[in-house]
Amino acid sequence: MKCASFKNRLPDLLFEASNASWKKTEKAELELHAQGCEACARELAELRSTIDLLSVWQAPEPSPYFDTRMAASLREERNAPPAGFLERMRARLLFGSNRHLRPVMAGTFGLVLLVSGGTYAGLSRAMRPAMLDQASATVYDLQSLDRNEQTIDQLDQLLQDGQDDGGGSMLNAPADR
Repeated sequence: MKCASFKNRLPDLLFEASNASWKKTEKAELELHAQGCEACARELAELRSTIDLLSVWQAPEPSPYFDTRMAASLREERNAPPAGFLERMRARLLFGSNRHLRPVMAGTFGLVLLVSGGTYAGLSRAMRPAMLDQASATVYDLQSLDRNEQTIDQLDQLLQDGQDDGGGSMLNAPADR
């Protein structure tokens, strides 16, 4: 038997279950496990000693004047006004049913939802034009290649213009400056 199943059946062993499913073989099996397992035996002994102490304990008898003093204390408390507005609110929050706060809380949550939803809508609307201006990576690469091709064409045109003038190109010019 495993310790986990022993601990599940421990109340049956302690109280010798009154239900029909409790059998003498199960009790013997549990006691055999408790003899072999030190941790389970210690737990069983602790619980048995606790149950023994609880069965001996008796509630103390109240004094004969308890009811009279309790009634007088309640009457004094009932007739005494609360200390002030803050004390009344504190008592109402601590000891009241707080049903009066439900509409306030529902309104607060509704306001939070409206503000957060409006903020999200404003942010998504503000982000939308920026997203439309951005193109995909492929389109960006193609546009970059087109710009580079235009630059190369312009450089080629400059080279051809320089050769047509007979002065050579600016790229091949000596750096005597």
